[in-house]
Amino acid sequence: MNSPDRAISIIELLSKNALGLPLSAIADELSIPRSATHRLLADLREEGYVRQEYGGGTYRLTAKVVALGFTFLGAAGVTAEIQPILDRLAERTGELIVLAVVDGERLLRVAKAQGARRGLLYHQDEGPEVYLAATSNGHAWLSCLDEEEALQLVAKQGYNRPIDGPTAPKTLRDILKYVEAARARGFAKISETYVAGTSAMAAPIFRPGTRRAIGTLSIAGPLLRMTDEHMDSLAPTLFASAAEIAQAGSELPIFEQATEAAAR
Repeated sequence: MNSPDRAISIIELLSKNALGLPLSAIADELSIPRSATHRLLADLREEGYVRQEYGGGTYRLTAKVVALGFTFLGAAGVTAEIQPILDRLAERTGELIVLAVVDGERLLRVAKAQGARRGLLYHQDEGPEVYLAATSNGHAWLSCLDEEEALQLVAKQGYNRPIDGPTAPKTLRDILKYVEAARARGFAKISETYVAGTSAMAAPIFRPGTRRAIGTLSIAGPLLRMTDEHMDSLAPTLFASAAEIAQAGSELPIFEQATEAAAR
């Protein structure tokens, strides 16, 4: 791993640890010599991407990284074209809405909107990459792929984690059952597979005029509200929003890589 790759790995690691990490933990987690880790952190600090809380203390990301993300989303049209659609869907459903986009062999969360204003709220608190084996967004995307490709992606990312929900699929065969069900109904539906006490549904976003998924759109919330019957009733609304995003945003830069992959 060269220095730029190591620097990016440090930023990605710190993005998952908002309270910061000491140098030793960063070096050990990424298997980078501590002397090299110190030099990389010094460079990142000089460029304004990380800060050290006090001499010898933990390192955290700065707001510059967040600002870069917002700047890109604005330049890519997400803020103007896509976010209003997510906000309207959140308002109509009263639940958490997440947009994920296909990026090569990964599915990445890029935007969300929270519709719940009081009572039970569900907030996702994880990294940008969607966990394919037990999430509605993951199942929705896998349902658009052939079986061999879907299984390869799941196996590459891993599955059956100790932290998965109580009903999470444990084997590739179990995962395929969820994927096949999603393919048959046109949207994925899960209950306590990812997080205990929560349910979610997700639909693929297709590039107009094709059946190539360029992203997924999900609705998630507490199991008490997101019952199986209620998710079925929300399906038309979810499909309509996914189609609206496809029409408004399929040519936006955030979908470019998926579009190029489809062309190949």
